[in-house]
Amino acid sequence: MSSKYDKTIFMKFFKKKKTKNSGITEIYGLHSVIAALNNTNRKHQKLAISQTHKSIITRKIKQNVKEILVLPNKEMFKLYGGENTHQGIVLTTSSLIQPDLDVILDESINKKIEVVVMLDQVTDPNNIGSIMRSCILFNCKSVIVSKDNAPDITPSIAKAASGALEVVNYVKVTNLSNAIRKFKKNNFWVYGLDINNNNLDNNFDIPKKCLLVLGAEGKGLRKLTKKECDRIISIPMNPNLIFQIDSLNISNACSIALYEHFKKYN
Repeated sequence: MSSKYDKTIFMKFFKKKKTKNSGITEIYGLHSVIAALNNTNRKHQKLAISQTHKSIITRKIKQNVKEILVLPNKEMFKLYGGENTHQGIVLTTSSLIQPDLDVILDESINKKIEVVVMLDQVTDPNNIGSIMRSCILFNCKSVIVSKDNAPDITPSIAKAASGALEVVNYVKVTNLSNAIRKFKKNNFWVYGLDINNNNLDNNFDIPKKCLLVLGAEGKGLRKLTKKECDRIISIPMNPNLIFQIDSLNISNACSIALYEHFKKYN
């Protein structure tokens, strides 16, 4: 492990293109990086950190990262842009191997209380990351998405998740309808949350074992997805607003639903 700053070597390393299947990813942001550094399932290649934050480098971090570079703030800015993006810390590390759906279902067989989130065509990285952050707070271990209509894990998702990515599964499936049927066979109730219509059933009596399905903002749940749900619910909102707000942000709506489940059963 080396912590010496050599600009030439550093620039060559970061100009290398990472292929989709390289198994290497970059994580930005203080909380996300610290959580990743403590994940023994990752292999850490390089930590780039600004002089402002060098005090977080511990003996344990030195032992677990192959190379640590403490960079002048100007060099961090040149390489990654403003600190609002990376907070002065970037980790190059191995990607996490995510379990497939059957593993998630097998682990749930003997559980009497469990909630899982499914996202129907939700593509915004910040929303996905925020939802994962809510999941870890309210004891939800998995987020299910479509292979064709959801992004891969990106630095933006990891940063918005604020460390939750290290704990919450991000499971991609080929067909959401087939996945829903599998959950039903494993004794899950399937509740669709419509964030675009607060005139639906707003009785938030979420069952102990529940697959909570949310659609993209604006579009909502697709018809085929709705058809598979046991029940469609919405979040009651103030009917006397001075101006019209169409709906809650999807990550906020998900947080409310997960909190209701957590409050009742945990």
